[in-house]
Amino acid sequence: MKNKNKFHSGEAVKIQLTNELVTINKWQYINNMKKYSYTVNEHPSTFYFEEELAKND
Repeated sequence: MKNKNKFHSGEAVKIQLTNELVTINKWQYINNMKKYSYTVNEHPSTFYFEEELAKND
């Protein structure tokens, strides 16, 4: 089965609210919410949803 998440482990992305550059640590699909969540190396105790992150261009 192909994953449909936008970001993958090790990828550098920006947190949209703060424009901070972070690195994806791990991701998982939250079944009951039908969306992906991500943890980042810089803030390991916080998780972010896909819409809170953006590709680093």
